[in-house]
Amino acid sequence: MTGSERLDWVDAAKGLSILLVVMLYATNGAGEATGNVGVLHYFIGFATPFRMPEFFLISGLFLANVINRPWGKYADRRVVHYFYFYALWAVIHIVLKVGLASADPITAAEYLLWAIIQPYGVLWFIYVLALTSLATKVLTQLRVPHWVAFAGAAALSMAQIDTASYALDQFAKYFAFFYAGYALAPWIFKLVQKAISAPKIALAGLAFWAALNGYLVFTPGFVAAPMHFTMGLAEIPVLKFSLALIGAIALCVAAGLLSQKTWMGWLSFIGKRSLVIYLAFALPLSFSRIALIKLGLISDTTLLTIVTMLISIVLPLVGYWMIEKVGFGRFLFTRPAWATLLKSGPKTDHPIKYNAPAE
Repeated sequence: MTGSERLDWVDAAKGLSILLVVMLYATNGAGEATGNVGVLHYFIGFATPFRMPEFFLISGLFLANVINRPWGKYADRRVVHYFYFYALWAVIHIVLKVGLASADPITAAEYLLWAIIQPYGVLWFIYVLALTSLATKVLTQLRVPHWVAFAGAAALSMAQIDTASYALDQFAKYFAFFYAGYALAPWIFKLVQKAISAPKIALAGLAFWAALNGYLVFTPGFVAAPMHFTMGLAEIPVLKFSLALIGAIALCVAAGLLSQKTWMGWLSFIGKRSLVIYLAFALPLSFSRIALIKLGLISDTTLLTIVTMLISIVLPLVGYWMIEKVGFGRFLFTRPAWATLLKSGPKTDHPIKYNAPAE
């Protein structure tokens, strides 16, 4: 399999991830606005175990290409890169949503200060991604064996840490999946390749996984509320962690199969631009939902979820296309030279080939 083919399915996996993330916020927002539960609440419920773990696992897949770089180069690519986008878009979100839309500049100023130590809104993923990258580099430099590091990270995830720091809580919850993406990358790539070579067997495996995941999620005890979903047996820490890891890998397999279908090219298209969507989707999501509700155009929870979800995916892509056309505003989605530790500027986000991590 060539490097480009690998990137096709990785992009498809990113596409699945960003769809699930946007769907979650669109669903919860629509549920809050209408006070009801829609069809997509149950879809999001099914995806609860693996939705964010898969995003972290994918983010760690190509870490082996940069993990052995000197600290300066590594920090520029995997730490400063993320903090730049977090800082920029935290300011944009807070100024627009709190300072302007709510006409409350004092609260906006307070939020800006808090955003330094407490990740703001949906941007927490970018913030925590920098922390997971930093931690993995430290563990690698200390020559901690993969199995020891992963076991510790898994225990941390299942411990369900709850502190005053949201960043630390989310790091504890998801670091294991980022590290799994890094440490298990050779095996994951081989698995996806085998799935592509034997699609019928892969589909059977995915069907079994989906049935098991659905059963454990929807067992008695699950609750689908307008703004929250509580799982059944899948809430048990060991089962929750296991379903998260298995589900994240299952989505990689599914992405591998989908990437072979030309009519699914749109999935890889949005996957390549997942960062653009992630950074900006919350703004059109919030404003479009408010507009549709106030104008009385949509009252059905499911329809409101679908419409606002589509708007919040399409508008960032249109904005990105316009920026690329006019050449102004590229700093919003492309890190400028002044925001890099390297004199020659940041490297590309898409490695040409994959190298297995050193043991």
